[in-house]
Amino acid sequence: MPDPLITLIGATLITALGMLVFWPERGLFERWQRARQMNERVLIEDALKHIFKCEIKGRCPTLESTAGALSTTVNQVADILARMAEHDLLQMKEGKFCLTPAGRDYALHIIRAHRLWERYLADETGFAEAEWHDRAERYEHTLSPAEVDALSAQLGHPTHDPHGHLIPTANGKLVPHCCQPLTTIAVNESARIAHLADEPETIYAQLVAEGLHPGAQIHLIESTPQRIRFWSDGSEHILAPIMAANISVVPLPKEQAVKAEPGERLTSLKPGQKAQVLGISRASRGSERRRLMDLGILGGTVIEAEMTSPSGDPTAYRIRGALIGLREEQAKLVNIVRLQEKNV
Repeated sequence: MPDPLITLIGATLITALGMLVFWPERGLFERWQRARQMNERVLIEDALKHIFKCEIKGRCPTLESTAGALSTTVNQVADILARMAEHDLLQMKEGKFCLTPAGRDYALHIIRAHRLWERYLADETGFAEAEWHDRAERYEHTLSPAEVDALSAQLGHPTHDPHGHLIPTANGKLVPHCCQPLTTIAVNESARIAHLADEPETIYAQLVAEGLHPGAQIHLIESTPQRIRFWSDGSEHILAPIMAANISVVPLPKEQAVKAEPGERLTSLKPGQKAQVLGISRASRGSERRRLMDLGILGGTVIEAEMTSPSGDPTAYRIRGALIGLREEQAKLVNIVRLQEKNV
C-alpha cells in the first residue's frame, strides 16, 4: 500500500506543475502562445514595411528579397504572405504581390511608429545615434495608433525623423522634401541638408562620421568630377561625388546664405591651446546638447585644452574657470576657432 505522505507530495507536485504550465495568462503555455503570436505579428509587420518601401522605390518585392529583409527562410515568408492575404493585407496582381489599401495603412502605421520613436530617442534621450534604429525596430511593434498619436503630439508633430526620412501623418500622408542631390547645387550656393540616404550602410556611416546631419546648413565652394568641397558647422568637408549624391538638400535664399568661415572641431585642440566656441553642432540633440550647454559651452566661450588622459580619451578642458573632461565623441560636436596659443 503506497505511503499516504508520498502520494500527497506527488499529487501536490503534479498540481503545482500543472498550474505552472497551464495557469491562465501567467502559465508557461500561455506565455509561449503569446510569444509565438507576437513573433508572427512582428514578421508580418516587417514584411509590410519591406513591401511598402519596395513599392515606394518602384521595385518589385520578391520572396527572396522579403526573406532577406526578415532574416528568415523563403518557405517561412511564403507562409507569412499567405496569412497576410487571408487578412486582406496583400493581393496578387499579374503574378506579383502588392499591398491592399488596408495593408498600406498598416505599413504606414508601423513606419510612423518607428520614425517617431527614433525622433524621440534623438531629441529626448542620451542614446547614441547608432542605437536609434535597433531600439525603434523593437519598440515600433508595441505602439497602438493612439499611443503613436500621443507620441507625435508630445514631439510637436515632427515631419521628419533624425535621418531626414518622412514621417507619415496620422491619416497616412507623406509631406515631400522638395529637395535635390547635393551634387546638383552650384558653386557658392548655400543649402540645408534635408536627408541622408541610409543605404548603402558604408556610405551612410562615413557621412555620419563626417558630422553631417539633417538640418545642417552648407555652403558649396567646389564641385568637380573628383570631389565636392563645402563648409558646414564651421568645418570644411571634402567628399567624393558618389558619397555626396547620398545627401539631399534644400537650396537656401541668398539672404540665408551660409558664411564660409574657418573653423574646426574641439578635438583638434592640443594641450596649451585656446579657442573660442562658434557653436554646438546640430547633430547634438536632447540631453547631450543640454549637458554641453549646462557646462557653459556656448557661442563666444573661450576653451583651453589642459591635458589628455594616458589613453587619449577623454581630454580635460578649462571652461569658464572649471576643469571639465569631455570624451572625443562629445568634443567633436563643438565647433571652434583657434585663439593665440598659450605661452608656456
